[in-house]
Amino acid sequence: MEEIDFSKLIAELDNSDMSGFTRNFVEDLRNSMSMDVNIEEDLDWSGVLCLGMGGSGAGGQFLKALSDESGGLPFVIWNDYGLPSWWGSDWLVLATSYSGNTEETLSGVKEALDNNGTIVGVCSGGRLEEVLNEVEGSVCLKVPSGQMPRSAFGHIFGTQLAACWSLGLLHRPSSAEISKMLDRLDLVSKESDLANGRGSAAILSQSLQEKEIGIVAPNCLVPAAYRFTCQINENAAKFARSTGIPEMNHNEVVAWTGNDSANQSLVVFTCEGLHSRTVARIDWLLDNIESSPSWRIECEGESLLERLLYAAHVTDWVSIGMAVISGEDPSEMAAIDSLKDHLGSIQ
Repeated sequence: MEEIDFSKLIAELDNSDMSGFTRNFVEDLRNSMSMDVNIEEDLDWSGVLCLGMGGSGAGGQFLKALSDESGGLPFVIWNDYGLPSWWGSDWLVLATSYSGNTEETLSGVKEALDNNGTIVGVCSGGRLEEVLNEVEGSVCLKVPSGQMPRSAFGHIFGTQLAACWSLGLLHRPSSAEISKMLDRLDLVSKESDLANGRGSAAILSQSLQEKEIGIVAPNCLVPAAYRFTCQINENAAKFARSTGIPEMNHNEVVAWTGNDSANQSLVVFTCEGLHSRTVARIDWLLDNIESSPSWRIECEGESLLERLLYAAHVTDWVSIGMAVISGEDPSEMAAIDSLKDHLGSIQ
């Protein structure tokens, strides 16, 4: 495989320092997860409704995976205007908008407040902060501003976790467990950094250039697989899709064994602790699908939280590598900016 000078490409193309923000991911987590969110424990909820779009909304999916594994309450994701018809004030609303101005999220917040809802907001300022500072019973948790929402995942998700731990909604690991986890992720971050040009992230970003990309993951890792899809879309301006096992074994697997599979690259997420039948399904998939290249990413960690963070961080570097190899600025999002301008003109 041709040796690529990623440092040179990043210096030329990464105009808003996406790689620098990615390099700070673990430190962002360390700071936000340890923050004093000043929220008292409250278990008197029927569930948690997570509002958020794009990079701001990703954390809700990770929280849902953690709750599905070992939580006591359902976490439901809502990526739309308003609220679902079944919502009631016995459901806590976790509203996340990095800018604080995401119109879909603000729409849901307004509806919740109009119906006596309680909001925990996560933002860097904007209208969401203004709204929540005007009402009693809700709280706004601020994260640092000045970057792209998708690059602020450490700030956002760490703050969401701190809030859920303080409220007693999710199990809080011990301080020692958190510290050791972050130390291990630090090592992963250094190995994956494109600046060294030799890690698995650099190699994978080179191999995924020419074909359509299908990302397959067990359900517990689907949030990380979906985030990888979105990072490829937004950072590298390329199409990708993600799906979960075992569901894809009942439909998409047929396409993977068809003639069109020659045009696909397969990436499979795996980890320890999976159901034995899910492991068998993954093994069969890798043995029987002839797509080339096929990659297996073993998501390391001693807990599901660590495995999700491992997967998210390594694949963030992959998406940046894919971008600069293709001559793309990984921070650029002209289409989204144009769409926002259009929507603003018709309000």
